[in-house]
Amino acid sequence: MKIPDGPFYYPNPANKKERMYVREDEDGQIEFRLWHQDHPRIWEEHGWLDLGIIKKALSLYKGKDNPLKLYDLEVAKAVLRDWKNKQRSKND
Repeated sequence: MKIPDGPFYYPNPANKKERMYVREDEDGQIEFRLWHQDHPRIWEEHGWLDLGIIKKALSLYKGKDNPLKLYDLEVAKAVLRDWKNKQRSKND
């Protein structure tokens, strides 16, 4: 599978095989989508998720590793801001 293009961060900086892609929906809400080099089905089977959906799903993970730590809203905002600035610079 080809690596997706777009703004992302590494949810675990020690693991460069896993990326969290971020975007804003039409209402300005930030959405997340996980990509993993060794597990392309994650990208194919899971669409874009907002934090509301992610928090609702937390009840499924009781007693397991908390997946919420992968989704960092502040990092996502910074990544999107940097991405937009780079896109503007390309167009100038």
